Amino acid sequence: MDFSDQNLLWDTTTFYSSPEGAEVERDIAAATAQARTFRERYFGKVASLDAEELRRVLLEFEALQELTAKPQLYAYLLFAADSENDTYKRLSQQTAEFGNKMERELLFFDLELIELPDDSFSRLLQDPQLSLYRHFLESIRKFRPHTLPEREERLLKQKSLTGVDAFSRLFDELSASFRYRMEIDDEERDFTGEELLGMLHHPLPAIRERAFGTFLKRHEEEGITFTTVFNTVALDHSQELEIRNYPSPMEPTHLANELSARAVQQMMAVTEENYPLARDYFRLKARLLKIPKLKNTDIFAPIGETARKYSFDEAVKLVLDSYRDFDTDCREIAAEFFTGKRVDVAPRHGKAGGAFCMGMTPSLPPYLLLNFTGNLRDVSTLAHEIGHGLHFVLAQRQTILNYHPPLPLAETASVFSEMLLTRHMLESENDPDIKISLLCAKIEDIIATTFRQNVLTRFEERMHLERANGLLVSSRLCDAWWEENAKLYGDAVEMIEPYRWGWSYISHFIHARFYCYSYTFAELLVLSLFHKYLQEGTPFVPAYKAILSSGGSQSPADTVKLAGIDFSDHGFWQQGYDFLGDLIDELKGLV
Repeated sequence: MDFSDQNLLWDTTTFYSSPEGAEVERDIAAATAQARTFRERYFGKVASLDAEELRRVLLEFEALQELTAKPQLYAYLLFAADSENDTYKRLSQQTAEFGNKMERELLFFDLELIELPDDSFSRLLQDPQLSLYRHFLESIRKFRPHTLPEREERLLKQKSLTGVDAFSRLFDELSASFRYRMEIDDEERDFTGEELLGMLHHPLPAIRERAFGTFLKRHEEEGITFTTVFNTVALDHSQELEIRNYPSPMEPTHLANELSARAVQQMMAVTEENYPLARDYFRLKARLLKIPKLKNTDIFAPIGETARKYSFDEAVKLVLDSYRDFDTDCREIAAEFFTGKRVDVAPRHGKAGGAFCMGMTPSLPPYLLLNFTGNLRDVSTLAHEIGHGLHFVLAQRQTILNYHPPLPLAETASVFSEMLLTRHMLESENDPDIKISLLCAKIEDIIATTFRQNVLTRFEERMHLERANGLLVSSRLCDAWWEENAKLYGDAVEMIEPYRWGWSYISHFIHARFYCYSYTFAELLVLSLFHKYLQEGTPFVPAYKAILSSGGSQSPADTVKLAGIDFSDHGFWQQGYDFLGDLIDELKGLV
């Protein structure tokens, strides 16, 4: 494959030829008119529909959802690639307002389904004509105790544009606008945030600490803004809980995830019981680096082979080769992201930080955004996002109401893809030093995806609980962040002082309440799935693909039953940490 500069950018003409053409306006106008007609036709009448009529209305509703989503997703991609472009800014804001308006116009439909009498709802649910939508109907019905009358719901949605949504946008634009000035190799120059975070993998400890310190201090300089944004998000959530009568900050997420609070707390408790495993590894890493004690800037320090740089061509080949022995169909789906120019690769000013795979709709292909700097972690990130892409493509056999996987399973394919990459790289190497470096990278990734995400979830929980009692000044947010991280690191890792501001750049806290525990959930689930794959080989693949293909058509518990897994089992969570313990023991043997 030829990854010239032009081929490192994605091609969004799949959507529209231009952000300034008539096509976008045409679809917005068409969706607006169709939504108005849909409301006029069915408002106040959903309770009178029989199963066949409701099926036809659901099909009409889905077609409208597809049409409404297209301009919004297009604008999101443009803005993520260049938030400093005025045309993209205007289109992003226009489509956000359009999307908000469409949600308000169509809100009645969900609400009338939620408010159906129990006997009518039960009859519809059992009718074979609605079997395709059974899980969708059950999932929205769960919110019945917390749903307000339509006028109140519409007002809340409308005001969010100038409320919490506006603060989320401010967070994104401010973060993307940052320039970081730092000296390296006797030259002072500007860096992007992603370039600085990538230097946590630099071989020199002084560079790692300077880069992370520079990144965090820039956030501290905007501490007033970040503190205000976080307080506003937390206050908005607190008011939402009160209005909707939720008992705790995490309850709306649990309900949406179809998980009990008890199951999630059990998972988090088992994770915290295993914090000593992480400390055991951190002490081992200090020995490998020949230093008395790690700083938190040393956790991802390269060991031998991991110091090397990979070209994007090499990274793509590694990821595609890791799928070759697993399943040829999966490999072809992964390859199409590159041949179809659906990946934006390199970091640059104004581009969104981090990485994501944007799952669109059943009729639109997913896209990947990366900030590839060439280290091993970036290769793993590519595998991670390709896993998401595979999940979205396989789920396209579902309709749009059943398309997106439930949050607890949203990271399954991405983490599994990383495991395939690690296995492929380990099996391709005979040099024990290289195997040591690869094992370290995988162990660090599991620690980051389980233990660190648990720390993030505990901090977020504290933020919401404490904000309910009054304004959180920046020093209180910094202290809470420091305390939760200290529970993981113990006496094995020294945190650098600027890390007190480590909370301020975590976008999940702003965009999705308590998303972070889904990473822990997915990692432990994948360790179990991958263990089954290693035991069963090729016969495992159809069950795994069935999980991904199911999208959101079943509950998480029913979905994983396809692979013979029951995550209500107490020992299920510990099984993942036992796997991590085995990897650490394998590393000790090589050392």
